[in-house]
Amino acid sequence: MNFAEIIEKKKRGGVLEYEELKYAIDGYVSGEVADYQMSALLMAIFINGMEDSEIFAMADVMRHSGDELDLSVINGVCVDKHSTGGMGDTTTLIVAPTVASLGLKFAKMSGRGLGVTGGTIDKLESIRGFKTTLSGDDFIKQINDIGVAVIEQSTNLCPADKKLYALRDVTGTVDSIPLIAASIMSKKLVSGSDYIFLDVKCGNGAFMKDISSALKLAVKMKTIGESAGKNVEFVVSDMNEPLSDYIGNAVEVYGALEVLSGKKCKLYELSRHISAKLLSMAKNIKFGDALKEVDGVIERGEAKAKFFEFIEAQGGIIENENELLCDSVDVMASATGYVKSINCNKLGRIVCDMGGGRLKKGDVIDAKVGLKILKRVGDQVRIGETIAKLFYSKSSQKRFAQDVQNCYSITDKPTEKLKLLIDTRDCRYL
Repeated sequence: MNFAEIIEKKKRGGVLEYEELKYAIDGYVSGEVADYQMSALLMAIFINGMEDSEIFAMADVMRHSGDELDLSVINGVCVDKHSTGGMGDTTTLIVAPTVASLGLKFAKMSGRGLGVTGGTIDKLESIRGFKTTLSGDDFIKQINDIGVAVIEQSTNLCPADKKLYALRDVTGTVDSIPLIAASIMSKKLVSGSDYIFLDVKCGNGAFMKDISSALKLAVKMKTIGESAGKNVEFVVSDMNEPLSDYIGNAVEVYGALEVLSGKKCKLYELSRHISAKLLSMAKNIKFGDALKEVDGVIERGEAKAKFFEFIEAQGGIIENENELLCDSVDVMASATGYVKSINCNKLGRIVCDMGGGRLKKGDVIDAKVGLKILKRVGDQVRIGETIAKLFYSKSSQKRFAQDVQNCYSITDKPTEKLKLLIDTRDCRYL
């Protein structure tokens, strides 16, 4: 085959065959296909889309590009979740210890930041000493021993997706439904869990800006999973404002610990929902009963204790939770009134520009920088009141406070608060 012909075919809107996608992806993994060649193919896919047959083929090729985890030796029911990314999305750090403390086995392979959204692995690496790589045997042993392990994609686990993931991050090909669906589900399938729950974000801070696009992505991922024999459910959640009160890496770990300590907020609400859904799916119990069990382990401190057990098992050390925070400067409201909207995507870009994300492949992240959101859509504010805090590791980064202020739109008319969970019952699956 000729790679240039594959690019040309997709550029003209053609449908790629399984063998063509396998040739292209395997060639990229082996190094025979250069970054610039794969970038051209990704852009052609981004512009022209993919048929279902192509998406399924791409997911399958990436899934089989390396080793697969055999979780059949784990004593218990394995569950996994995935969120499509957004500002302050730290649900994994809450869901993982919560469901593990309820007797489920949480086995997850996570990625790094993509575009302006933070990655779970980057957040975990902000914890001193935390190891994001484990051997297959150690991964299995840890899940059997304490019920939870979260690892980075190793060289041998889904290597095709790992390479493509990094390339998409720096070539403007992130927000593509086919590429997102194939990427996510290749990792979910190779990681081997029995039950998978998908949280698909929708809004100005998400890859999917509208409900129709979010549903398309959710249904495609669910179909891929079910075709491989997995139990898959999903929810569509709002990302028109940050999920957590924190955006960054270390600061998001701090925010997750606040939730595990019992703080009620949007991050708690969604993490609670996902945890209860996984428990309901895996144990075949009513969702309402599952919610009560989730609330119980958080209120009794069992989920937080499991979090520290998980962190310690992978070499992490948190002696004092405040060590996750650094110096901060207040961001003031520019007017009196009500918060009409927040440019969520721009907030993420600001954190990236401060060093909290990658502008090009291979960039080293400044794990300390970030934001704390104090005022949300619908909140009343006074001019000069603190609406956010900007955490900086270098004095020069304080200049970004003005940019954060500009992300807030304030009106003199009362504004409704945003609902977190989007009701999709009346929406047609597209």
